[in-house]
Amino acid sequence: HASRGTITPAKNFDAEAEAENMRKAMRGIGTDEAPITEILTRCSNEQRQELRVKYKTMFGKDLSKDLESELTGNYENAVLALLEPPVTYLVKELRRAMKGLGTDEAILIEILCTRTSEQIRELKKAYEEEFHRALEKDVSSETSGHFRRLLVSLLQTSRDDSTTVDQDLAKQEARQLLDAGVKQWGTDESVFNKIFALRSAAQLRATFYQYRELAGHDILKAIDKEMSGDVKSGFTALAQSILNLHDYYAGRLHKSMKGLGTDDDRLIRVVVSRSEIDLADIKIRFQELYGKSLHDFIKGDTSGDYQRIMLAVVGQ
Repeated sequence: HASRGTITPAKNFDAEAEAENMRKAMRGIGTDEAPITEILTRCSNEQRQELRVKYKTMFGKDLSKDLESELTGNYENAVLALLEPPVTYLVKELRRAMKGLGTDEAILIEILCTRTSEQIRELKKAYEEEFHRALEKDVSSETSGHFRRLLVSLLQTSRDDSTTVDQDLAKQEARQLLDAGVKQWGTDESVFNKIFALRSAAQLRATFYQYRELAGHDILKAIDKEMSGDVKSGFTALAQSILNLHDYYAGRLHKSMKGLGTDDDRLIRVVVSRSEIDLADIKIRFQELYGKSLHDFIKGDTSGDYQRIMLAVVGQ
C-alpha cells in the first residue's frame, strides 16, 4: 500500500488571503501564534511555497525572515522547518551538522543512511546549489575511518535499484558477512561496507534473511555486537531502514523523547520531513512498538505553541 503522510494539500487554498493573515498575526505588539500554526499546518509544503512568494510579492519582505525575527525557541524552529522546501530543509540540516566545531554524526546518519540513491543524488545537487560546496567533500573532511568510508560509498549513489533477487548471491554474501564478523577476531567492516553499499534493498533483505538462517540471530544483532561508535550507528540505520523504514523513524522519534530531556531538533526534523511522506504509517508503528500514541508521547514532552504546532502536524 502507498505510504501516507499526515498533511495533505488544503482545498481551495488562497495564498493571497493567507499571506494577509500571516501579516496580521505579526502586526502590532507581540505575535499571535495561533493563526500562524493553523495556516502552516493545514496546507502542503507546495502551498507554503506559494504563500512565501505571495507574501514577498505583496509586502516586499521575506516571510521566513519576518517570522524568524518575531518567534523564538523550538516553536520558531518548527515554523521555519515547515516553510522550507523539503530538500532544502534537509541540506540545511546536513550543513548545520558539519558547520563550526565538531560534527553532529547523528544527523548525517539519519539523512544519508536511510535514503535511496535517487534521493541522495537530489540532496547532492541541492547542497551544491545552496552552499556552492560539494557534499561529498564536506562529509569526507568532517568524518573519518570506516564511518567515512560508509558515507562516501553511499554518496556514490550507485546502489543497484532493481527489485529482482538473486538467491544464490544472497546465500553467498550472507556467508561472507558471517565470516567477516562473528567468525573472526575483530570485524572486517569493509566486507559489510561493500555488500551494504552495492546491493539493492530487495537483495539486501534476502541476504539478511539468509544471514539469520545461517547465524541464528539477525543482522542488527550482529552489527550491535561487533561494531561500535558512529560506524555501528550508520550500519544499524542502513539495515533498519532497508528492513522497515517506518520502524526506523518510529525508533528515532521514541529515542528523541525517551528519558531526560527531549532532542527537539530530531523531533522537529523527523515529524516535519516525514509529514507528507509516511508519518501516518510511522504513527501506526509507533503505537504498536511502544504501546502509546505518538500524539500522547509528544504531548507529554512538549508545551505551549511548540506543542500545538507539533500536534497539529502529527494529528490524533
